[in-house]
Amino acid sequence: MSHTITSVNVNGIRAAVRKGMLDWLATSGADVICLQETRATDDEVLSCLGPALDGGRQGAGWHLVSAEPSVKGRNGVAILSRTPAESIRIGFGDAEFDDSGRYIEARYPAVGADPAVTVASLYLPSGEVGTEKQASKERFMAAFAHHLDVSGSSGEHHVVCGDWNIAHTELDLKNWKGNRTKSGFLASERAWLDSFIGETGAWTDVVRALHPDQDGPYSWWSYRGKAFDNDAGWRIDYQMATTDYADRAKDAVVERADSYDLRWSDHAPVTVVYR
Repeated sequence: MSHTITSVNVNGIRAAVRKGMLDWLATSGADVICLQETRATDDEVLSCLGPALDGGRQGAGWHLVSAEPSVKGRNGVAILSRTPAESIRIGFGDAEFDDSGRYIEARYPAVGADPAVTVASLYLPSGEVGTEKQASKERFMAAFAHHLDVSGSSGEHHVVCGDWNIAHTELDLKNWKGNRTKSGFLASERAWLDSFIGETGAWTDVVRALHPDQDGPYSWWSYRGKAFDNDAGWRIDYQMATTDYADRAKDAVVERADSYDLRWSDHAPVTVVYR
Protein backbone atom coordinates (compact mmCIF):
# COMPACT_ATOMS: atom_id res chain seq x y z
CA MET A 1 0.00 0.00 0.00
CA SER A 2 1.10 3.60 -0.46
CA HIS A 3 0.20 6.97 0.97
CA THR A 4 0.63 10.04 -1.21
CA ILE A 5 0.90 13.52 0.27
CA THR A 6 0.95 16.78 -1.68
CA SER A 7 1.72 20.29 -0.43
CA VAL A 8 1.13 23.56 -2.27
CA ASN A 9 0.96 27.27 -1.50
CA VAL A 10 -2.10 28.34 -3.50
CA ASN A 11 -1.35 32.10 -3.30
CA GLY A 12 -5.01 32.88 -2.65
CA ILE A 13 -7.60 30.12 -2.92
CA ARG A 14 -10.10 32.21 -4.89
CA ALA A 15 -7.54 33.22 -7.50
CA ALA A 16 -6.18 29.67 -7.72
CA VAL A 17 -9.64 28.24 -8.37
CA ARG A 18 -10.29 30.85 -11.09
CA LYS A 19 -7.02 29.88 -12.76
CA GLY A 20 -7.67 26.13 -12.83
CA MET A 21 -6.83 24.63 -9.44
CA LEU A 22 -9.97 22.47 -9.41
CA ASP A 23 -8.94 20.86 -12.71
CA TRP A 24 -5.63 19.91 -11.10
CA LEU A 25 -7.40 18.68 -7.98
CA ALA A 26 -9.70 16.45 -10.04
CA THR A 27 -6.69 14.56 -11.43
CA SER A 28 -4.64 14.41 -8.25
CA GLY A 29 -3.76 10.96 -6.94
CA ALA A 30 -2.93 12.28 -3.48
CA ASP A 31 -4.48 10.94 -0.30
CA VAL A 32 -3.76 14.16 1.60
CA ILE A 33 -3.22 17.69 0.23
CA CYS A 34 -1.88 20.50 2.40
CA LEU A 35 -2.72 24.05 1.30
CA GLN A 36 -1.09 27.28 2.39
CA GLU A 37 -1.86 30.98 1.95
CA THR A 38 -5.56 30.47 1.28
CA ARG A 39 -6.17 34.12 2.28
CA ALA A 40 -9.75 33.23 3.12
CA THR A 41 -12.10 32.37 5.96
CA ASP A 42 -13.03 28.76 6.63
CA ASP A 43 -16.41 29.31 4.94
CA GLU A 44 -14.77 30.92 1.90
CA VAL A 45 -12.37 28.00 1.51
CA LEU A 46 -15.33 25.64 1.77
CA SER A 47 -17.21 27.60 -0.88
CA CYS A 48 -14.26 27.70 -3.28
CA LEU A 49 -13.66 23.97 -2.99
CA GLY A 50 -17.36 23.05 -2.97
CA PRO A 51 -17.34 21.09 -6.24
CA ALA A 52 -14.47 18.91 -5.04
CA LEU A 53 -16.19 18.39 -1.68
CA ASP A 54 -19.44 17.36 -3.34
CA GLY A 55 -21.21 20.25 -1.68
CA GLY A 56 -20.16 19.71 1.92
CA ARG A 57 -17.29 19.89 4.34
CA GLN A 58 -17.52 16.12 4.81
CA GLY A 59 -18.94 15.26 1.40
CA ALA A 60 -18.37 12.23 -0.79
CA GLY A 61 -15.24 13.78 -2.28
CA TRP A 62 -12.50 15.37 -0.23
CA HIS A 63 -12.70 16.04 3.50
CA LEU A 64 -11.63 19.53 4.55
CA VAL A 65 -10.16 21.03 7.70
CA SER A 66 -8.93 24.61 7.71
CA ALA A 67 -7.52 27.37 9.90
CA GLU A 68 -8.59 30.82 8.85
CA PRO A 69 -6.35 33.83 9.51
CA SER A 70 -7.14 36.38 12.21
CA VAL A 71 -6.17 39.15 9.77
CA LYS A 72 -8.47 39.28 6.75
CA GLY A 73 -6.82 38.39 3.46
CA ARG A 74 -3.59 37.07 4.98
CA ASN A 75 -2.19 33.59 5.59
CA GLY A 76 -4.67 30.70 6.01
CA VAL A 77 -3.91 26.97 5.87
CA ALA A 78 -6.01 23.88 5.15
CA ILE A 79 -5.82 20.14 4.62
CA LEU A 80 -7.81 18.03 2.19
CA SER A 81 -7.95 14.26 2.66
CA ARG A 82 -9.67 11.26 1.12
CA THR A 83 -10.65 10.00 4.58
CA PRO A 84 -11.61 12.11 7.60
CA ALA A 85 -9.05 12.96 10.25
CA GLU A 86 -9.56 11.41 13.66
CA SER A 87 -8.37 14.64 15.32
CA ILE A 88 -7.12 18.09 14.36
CA ARG A 89 -5.10 20.82 16.02
CA ILE A 90 -4.87 24.48 15.03
CA GLY A 91 -1.68 26.25 16.06
CA PHE A 92 1.19 24.77 18.00
CA GLY A 93 0.71 26.27 21.44
CA ASP A 94 2.11 29.77 20.99
CA ALA A 95 -0.24 32.62 21.89
CA GLU A 96 1.23 35.05 19.35
CA PHE A 97 0.71 32.79 16.35
CA ASP A 98 -2.03 30.26 17.13
CA ASP A 99 -4.81 32.32 15.50
CA SER A 100 -2.70 33.57 12.60
CA GLY A 101 -3.74 30.85 10.14
CA ARG A 102 -0.22 29.50 9.81
CA TYR A 103 -0.44 25.96 11.19
CA ILE A 104 -2.94 23.12 11.24
CA GLU A 105 -2.34 19.41 11.77
CA ALA A 106 -4.59 16.39 11.29
CA ARG A 107 -4.06 12.86 12.57
CA TYR A 108 -5.06 9.96 10.34
CA PRO A 109 -5.50 6.44 11.73
CA ALA A 110 -3.62 3.37 10.56
CA VAL A 111 -5.14 1.70 7.50
CA GLY A 112 -3.88 -1.73 6.52
CA ALA A 113 -0.11 -1.56 6.22
CA ASP A 114 -0.13 2.24 6.47
CA PRO A 115 0.65 3.41 10.02
CA ALA A 116 -1.11 6.25 11.78
CA VAL A 117 0.40 9.60 10.79
CA THR A 118 -0.07 13.24 11.72
CA VAL A 119 0.12 15.56 8.70
CA ALA A 120 0.56 19.32 9.17
CA SER A 121 0.19 22.27 6.84
CA LEU A 122 2.60 25.10 7.67
CA TYR A 123 2.95 28.62 6.33
CA LEU A 124 6.09 29.98 7.97
CA PRO A 125 6.32 33.79 7.84
CA SER A 126 8.35 35.54 5.19
CA GLY A 127 10.72 38.20 6.45
CA GLU A 128 12.58 41.33 5.53
CA VAL A 129 15.99 42.02 7.04
CA GLY A 130 16.04 44.89 9.50
CA THR A 131 12.27 45.09 9.92
CA GLU A 132 9.60 43.80 12.31
CA LYS A 133 8.68 41.23 9.68
CA GLN A 134 12.03 39.53 10.19
CA ALA A 135 11.75 39.80 13.97
CA SER A 136 8.30 38.16 13.79
CA LYS A 137 9.65 35.41 11.54
CA GLU A 138 12.44 34.70 14.02
CA ARG A 139 10.01 34.59 16.96
CA PHE A 140 7.90 32.11 15.02
CA MET A 141 10.95 29.99 14.24
CA ALA A 142 12.02 29.91 17.89
CA ALA A 143 8.56 28.86 19.06
CA PHE A 144 8.09 26.34 16.27
CA ALA A 145 11.46 24.72 17.00
CA HIS A 146 10.09 23.65 20.40
CA HIS A 147 7.06 22.09 18.72
CA LEU A 148 9.32 20.22 16.30
CA ASP A 149 11.40 18.94 19.19
CA VAL A 150 8.32 17.60 20.98
CA SER A 151 6.80 16.03 17.85
CA GLY A 152 10.11 14.64 16.68
CA SER A 153 10.75 12.86 19.97
CA SER A 154 7.20 11.53 20.40
CA GLY A 155 7.88 8.19 18.71
CA GLU A 156 4.92 8.83 16.38
CA HIS A 157 4.92 9.51 12.65
CA HIS A 158 4.68 13.15 11.58
CA VAL A 159 4.97 15.02 8.28
CA VAL A 160 5.09 18.83 8.28
CA CYS A 161 4.30 20.10 4.79
CA GLY A 162 4.32 23.64 3.61
CA ASP A 163 5.94 26.86 2.59
CA TRP A 164 8.87 27.24 4.99
CA ASN A 165 10.13 30.45 3.32
CA ILE A 166 13.76 29.36 3.71
CA ALA A 167 16.04 27.89 1.04
CA HIS A 168 18.30 25.53 2.91
CA THR A 169 21.39 25.18 0.72
CA GLU A 170 22.93 26.58 -2.44
CA LEU A 171 21.15 23.81 -4.34
CA ASP A 172 17.82 25.27 -3.27
CA LEU A 173 17.79 28.52 -5.20
CA LYS A 174 19.16 29.55 -8.56
CA ASN A 175 20.65 32.91 -7.57
CA TRP A 176 22.08 31.99 -4.19
CA LYS A 177 25.02 34.39 -4.47
CA GLY A 178 22.73 37.37 -4.85
CA ASN A 179 20.51 36.39 -1.92
CA ARG A 180 23.03 35.70 0.85
CA THR A 181 21.99 38.79 2.83
CA LYS A 182 18.26 38.51 2.19
CA SER A 183 15.55 36.88 4.24
CA GLY A 184 14.97 33.35 3.06
CA PHE A 185 18.67 32.56 2.65
CA LEU A 186 20.27 34.05 5.74
CA ALA A 187 22.93 31.98 7.43
CA SER A 188 20.92 32.04 10.67
CA GLU A 189 17.79 30.72 8.93
CA ARG A 190 19.72 27.96 7.21
CA ALA A 191 21.38 27.01 10.52
CA TRP A 192 17.92 26.79 12.07
CA LEU A 193 16.98 24.14 9.50
CA ASP A 194 20.28 22.39 10.16
CA SER A 195 19.36 22.09 13.84
CA PHE A 196 16.60 19.55 13.30
CA ILE A 197 17.21 17.84 9.95
CA GLY A 198 20.06 15.69 8.76
CA GLU A 199 21.96 12.81 10.26
CA THR A 200 21.67 13.98 13.87
CA GLY A 201 18.20 15.52 13.67
CA ALA A 202 14.79 13.98 14.25
CA TRP A 203 13.48 15.19 10.90
CA THR A 204 14.27 14.52 7.23
CA ASP A 205 13.85 16.84 4.25
CA VAL A 206 12.19 14.14 2.15
CA VAL A 207 12.57 15.69 -1.31
CA ARG A 208 16.25 16.45 -0.75
CA ALA A 209 16.84 12.93 0.59
CA LEU A 210 15.44 11.51 -2.64
CA HIS A 211 17.19 14.09 -4.86
CA PRO A 212 20.48 14.64 -2.99
CA ASP A 213 22.56 16.31 -5.71
CA GLN A 214 19.98 18.04 -7.88
CA ASP A 215 19.61 21.79 -8.26
CA GLY A 216 16.15 22.29 -6.82
CA PRO A 217 13.77 20.88 -7.79
CA TYR A 218 12.49 24.44 -7.34
CA SER A 219 8.93 24.98 -6.13
CA TRP A 220 8.49 28.78 -6.34
CA TRP A 221 9.19 31.24 -9.14
CA SER A 222 8.50 34.95 -9.11
CA TYR A 223 5.82 36.20 -11.47
CA ARG A 224 8.29 38.92 -12.48
CA GLY A 225 10.35 38.72 -15.64
CA LYS A 226 11.34 35.33 -17.01
CA ALA A 227 11.94 33.56 -13.70
CA PHE A 228 9.65 30.62 -14.53
CA ASP A 229 10.79 30.27 -18.13
CA ASN A 230 14.44 30.31 -17.02
CA ASP A 231 13.76 28.06 -14.01
CA ALA A 232 15.26 30.74 -11.76
CA GLY A 233 13.40 29.51 -8.70
CA TRP A 234 13.60 28.74 -5.02
CA ARG A 235 12.96 25.45 -3.24
CA ILE A 236 11.11 26.64 -0.15
CA ASP A 237 8.19 24.18 -0.09
CA TYR A 238 9.14 21.12 1.94
CA GLN A 239 7.83 17.89 3.33
CA MET A 240 9.71 17.37 6.59
CA ALA A 241 9.04 13.92 8.03
CA THR A 242 10.14 12.19 11.20
CA THR A 243 12.98 9.87 10.25
CA ASP A 244 11.13 6.54 10.46
CA TYR A 245 8.33 7.82 8.27
CA ALA A 246 10.78 9.49 5.88
CA ASP A 247 12.32 6.07 5.28
CA ARG A 248 9.01 5.08 3.69
CA ALA A 249 9.30 7.80 1.02
CA LYS A 250 9.98 6.24 -2.36
CA ASP A 251 9.23 8.98 -4.88
CA ALA A 252 9.04 12.77 -4.83
CA VAL A 253 8.19 15.21 -7.59
CA VAL A 254 7.49 18.91 -8.00
CA GLU A 255 4.46 19.24 -10.27
CA ARG A 256 5.80 22.12 -12.33
CA ALA A 257 3.35 23.51 -14.90
CA ASP A 258 4.20 22.84 -18.53
CA SER A 259 4.16 26.56 -19.33
CA TYR A 260 3.81 29.93 -17.64
CA ASP A 261 0.20 30.41 -18.73
CA LEU A 262 -0.88 27.11 -17.14
CA ARG A 263 0.18 28.13 -13.64
CA TRP A 264 -2.57 28.64 -11.06
CA SER A 265 -0.10 29.72 -8.34
CA ASP A 266 3.44 31.04 -8.19
CA HIS A 267 4.24 27.83 -6.26
CA ALA A 268 4.06 24.29 -7.65
CA PRO A 269 2.65 21.25 -5.80
CA VAL A 270 5.25 19.07 -4.07
CA THR A 271 4.16 15.43 -4.00
CA VAL A 272 5.71 12.50 -2.12
CA VAL A 273 4.71 8.82 -2.21
CA TYR A 274 5.25 6.95 1.05
CA ARG A 275 5.12 3.14 1.08
